Amino acid sequence: MASGDHLFRHQSGRMVAALTRLFGIHNLALAEDVVQDAFCRALEVWRIRGVPENPCAWLMTAAKNRALDVLRRERTARNFAPELGRWIESEWTLAPVVEEYFAPNIIKDDLLRLMFSCCHPQLPEATQVMLILHILCGFSVDEVASAFVSSHAAAEKRITRAKKVLATSKRLFDTTDPDKLSARLPAVQRALYLLFNEGYHGASPESAVRAELCREAMRLAAMLLEHPPGATPATYALAALMCLDAARLPARVDASGHLVPLFEQDRGQWDQELLAEGLGFLALSAAGSELTEYHLEAAIASHHASAPRMEATDWATIVSLYDRLMTLRPSPIVALNRAIALAQRDGAEHGIAAIRAITEHDRLMAYPFYSAALGELALRCGRSRTAGEHFRAALALARNPMEREFLERRLGACETGEVPEVCNKRM
Repeated sequence: MASGDHLFRHQSGRMVAALTRLFGIHNLALAEDVVQDAFCRALEVWRIRGVPENPCAWLMTAAKNRALDVLRRERTARNFAPELGRWIESEWTLAPVVEEYFAPNIIKDDLLRLMFSCCHPQLPEATQVMLILHILCGFSVDEVASAFVSSHAAAEKRITRAKKVLATSKRLFDTTDPDKLSARLPAVQRALYLLFNEGYHGASPESAVRAELCREAMRLAAMLLEHPPGATPATYALAALMCLDAARLPARVDASGHLVPLFEQDRGQWDQELLAEGLGFLALSAAGSELTEYHLEAAIASHHASAPRMEATDWATIVSLYDRLMTLRPSPIVALNRAIALAQRDGAEHGIAAIRAITEHDRLMAYPFYSAALGELALRCGRSRTAGEHFRAALALARNPMEREFLERRLGACETGEVPEVCNKRM
C-alpha cells in the first residue's frame, strides 16, 4: 500500500488521542497496541478486498471496535480513565460512551490535550518534543533520531523513559488552564517546527522532500491557533514560517524528481495563496513585544517570498536577521545559513571565511550541505578542484537519492567549470 505510511502518520495521532482519553494516559501502551492492531487488520483486509472508499473512517471504526473489546474484557482487571467511572460497568452505557469519545470534534480536542500531556514538566524539552513526534505525528524511532541528530538507541531509550513518566498520570492535560498551557507551549511549538523541517529538508533515506510531513505540521499548528490560549504571537510566527516555506514546495522538485535550488526555481510555481496566508500570519505575530526564533525565520522567509527575482533579494536585511537569530538561538546550522547569506551579500570568499569560523563545526561534519556549501563557494571563486573535493565529501554523506543526484550534478559542474550565480542551503 503505497500511501500506507502517509495514512498511518495522518491517522495514528488521532486514534491514540481518542484511545488515551478512553483508557487513561497511564494505559498509553495499550492505546498504541490497539492502533497497531487496527493498522495490521487493515493491511490484511484491504489486501483481499481492496482499500475502502474512506480508509480513515474504516480505521477509526476498527480502533473503536477493538477498544470496546478491550474494555469489556478488562474492565474488572484494569484501571481505565477515572472519568469513565460507572459508564463502562453497564453494556447499555459502554458503547454510547465509546462512540462519543470517537466523535470528530472530541478527537480534535483530545489531540491537543495529548500534545500538551507529552510536555510533562519532569521531562527535558528535547524529550517532550521526541514524544510528540513519536506518539502524535507517527515518527518512527529512526526518524526521531534523525530529527535530533541522535542514534537510534539513544532516542529509543529517551522515548521509553518518557512514556514511563507519562504513565504516572491519570488524565490528559487540561487545556482550559491558560497558565499551565503557556508553560508547555514552547515544547509543542518546537515539535511542530521540527516536524515541518523534517518534511522540508529532512534526513529521510527515501526522499529529501516529504510534503505530507509539512502538511501535518501545518494542520497541527492550525489546530493550535484555533485554541485561544495557543494563539500566541510565537504560534502565528511559526504558522507564517510554515506557510512561506511550504509555498515554495511546488517548485522545489522538478518533473523528473530532481531537487531544484532556490536560485533556479520558477517563482511562478510558488503557491500564491500560501504566500499571502503566511504574510498574514506574520502580521498577526507582531502583536505584543515577544520576539522568537520563529519571528526571525519567518521574516527571512518573507524576504525570499517578496523578491520577484533572486537578484532582487534583500541579502543585507537577511544577514542582519540571521545576526539577531544567532544572538537569540545560536546553532551551527543557523551559522551556516548566515554564512551563505553573507556570501550572497559580500562575495564567496567572505562566505567561506564565515563557514570556517563556525564554532562547534564538528556537529556539521555529518551534514552533507556543510561540505556542499563550501563546494558552491569554492566553485564561484573559480577553484574547481577544491570544489570537487568538497562535493565528493558531501556526496559521501548524502542521505537519499535526491541529495545524491543533486550533488552529482554539482560535481559535473566542477568538471565543466560552470560557476553558479548564487547558492543557498535551503535550496
